Amino acid sequence: MKITRKLPLRYIQWMSMTLVLTLLLVGCNNNDLTISGTASAQEGDVTLVIGAYSVAKDALTDILPKFQQDWKAKTGQDVKFQESYEASGTQARSIVGGFEADVTLLAMEGDVDKLIKAKLITADWKSKPEKGMVTRSIVVLGTREGNPLAIHDFTDLTKPGVKVLYPNPKTSGGAQWDINAIYGAGLKMSEEQGHKDPAAGKAFLEQVHNNIESLDKSGRSSMAAFEYGVGDVIVTYENELLARIQKGVKYEVVIPQHTILIENPAAVVDKYADKHGTREVAEAFVDYLWTEEAQRVFTEHGFRPVNKKIYDENKSHYPIPEGLFDIEYLGGWNEVRETLYSKRGVWYQVLAGI
Repeated sequence: MKITRKLPLRYIQWMSMTLVLTLLLVGCNNNDLTISGTASAQEGDVTLVIGAYSVAKDALTDILPKFQQDWKAKTGQDVKFQESYEASGTQARSIVGGFEADVTLLAMEGDVDKLIKAKLITADWKSKPEKGMVTRSIVVLGTREGNPLAIHDFTDLTKPGVKVLYPNPKTSGGAQWDINAIYGAGLKMSEEQGHKDPAAGKAFLEQVHNNIESLDKSGRSSMAAFEYGVGDVIVTYENELLARIQKGVKYEVVIPQHTILIENPAAVVDKYADKHGTREVAEAFVDYLWTEEAQRVFTEHGFRPVNKKIYDENKSHYPIPEGLFDIEYLGGWNEVRETLYSKRGVWYQVLAGI
């Protein structure tokens, strides 16, 4: 005889809760994922998922609560945030792979292009102010206090015994800016000798890379290694060094004669914002990043603001190097991806020693 046992209701409820929690845990990836906002969402509250590159984390930590207050005052609605911070290339691949971010802040336009190719961003994100760029910076060199090795330009990174740090461009958007800056500096120097020579750019990049000490996964990881004592010089964002100097860390900032202007984009991830019903708050948050309030926070964390008023208030802090160039000097991102980072590109030739 088959005996059927009826499970107690309390046990069934406990099992259901356990299953839900398990599914939630499985659904989270290995990103640095946090949740901020009210302790318990009330009816009408909204949760916005942010997928950002690692270097933006400190600034966003200050910006998110300000936006919460602004949104609450305007709408009466509480907004919570789920935040993920990763190397820019890793973050973009994570979103393409199913991490459902409503909004993304990435290190470079090329990583946004990955989301467009995957049909996740469908609107014209560059129709926003400053063509969708919310911060700027430049590639600089960071040395130990007192600059003991007398580092003054990219050329000094080719000297025997100088240990150089920058992250891996396969995972890090910041690293691609670093590589672009070094390669572009080589092109600029070749122009001074007569003509813009890609072979000279490659040769110069190779000379610098011969002194590489570590290739970390992100700009923030590379900075952490430098702080731990690895290497003599770090190639990095200006804002990364300025933010740490403001906190009392004793570094020297060296601005190369020829270096690249960094521009960092933000965009609504249309497919996921529409899926989650967060379009209105997602658009409002991205727009908020250009406000004077948000731009002041970015400035406090060492970024060069894109808001003209805030930039003019702080321009004395941001010297313009003589040979500053932008991504268009290298042909734009499509050309850079093909020339430098394709399977047969300059960067991979340098890695392979060919």
